[in-house]
Amino acid sequence: MDALLKLSALLLAALLSVAPAAAQPTANDTAPLGIALEGFAYPYPVFYLERMRDGERQRLAYMDVPAEGQANGRTVLLLHGRNFPSSYWQPVIQALTRAGYRVLAPDQLGFGKSAKPVGAYTFDAMAADTVALLDSLGLARVDVVAHSMGGMLAVRLARNAPTRVNSLVLEAPIGLEDYRFTVPPVSDATLLRLEGDATAESYRRQLMTNYALSLPASAIEPFVSLRERVKGSGEYPRWLQSFVNAYQAIWGQPVVHEIPLLPVPTLFIMGENDHNAPGKPFAPEALRAGMGRNAEHARTLAGRMPNGHAVVLPGIGHLVHMEATDQFNSLTLEFLDGH
Repeated sequence: MDALLKLSALLLAALLSVAPAAAQPTANDTAPLGIALEGFAYPYPVFYLERMRDGERQRLAYMDVPAEGQANGRTVLLLHGRNFPSSYWQPVIQALTRAGYRVLAPDQLGFGKSAKPVGAYTFDAMAADTVALLDSLGLARVDVVAHSMGGMLAVRLARNAPTRVNSLVLEAPIGLEDYRFTVPPVSDATLLRLEGDATAESYRRQLMTNYALSLPASAIEPFVSLRERVKGSGEYPRWLQSFVNAYQAIWGQPVVHEIPLLPVPTLFIMGENDHNAPGKPFAPEALRAGMGRNAEHARTLAGRMPNGHAVVLPGIGHLVHMEATDQFNSLTLEFLDGH
């Protein structure tokens, strides 16, 4: 039955001839969206895995994209960051599938088209959800490409389920330092107030500044629009709580101490200008300057790993696969093909 449903979805997508541009929100969209992005098109068919969280049935959304032409028998798992839906992987999916890889791109619970839990998040639970997804699809082992917060999840996945991960590509991962050492605890109430007060302009400025993007503001405008449209949902308070829960997991569940223990081949692809550090505005002023030395941290950690390597791209910020798409895809494919 699952196979029939997936085949039907693939045929429907083909019949509708969805253009790649439809995969991203446009700046002209203003209609309210549901908190699971109902009615918003992804570039490939979306499927769902049933999960339980907070005593409720939840749906984990994912794209499962077959290889084009001659398949090489391998699958790449893409793990997204906190501020973007998995649809932003579209240029990476295209490059990987054209090179013969099957690609699996889930929205973790709390993000994109997946359900929005209201309880505390843990990277252990997210890793367990990811393993359950692999099990449901009969995938014994995958290569992992992860961005930003997804890098923290990838580390925990590789630690908790080491036989399931063949190699890691960590694109501008956060969590390369222990934020608890510099940032004091921040209450949910404070975070809910600050996130709830965010406007399109402040969110746009936050992304451009915190991520040190080399892209024009117009490139991220669609994602600013997407967040604004979710505010029109009757369930927006639930979305907001879920978003805050993700910050608390990033702050309170460090993975940096585990990175040197990873035995799998690991490639860090870093932007030279990326100094993103969650919680930096809450840190004492004297400590802020020392936060977010991400390229430096990546090089140091790679040197402490059994099989780690770091590449730093000059003039690039936090969204490497969007700022330097061709370079990112080339580095990723070269690494994957070699392992």
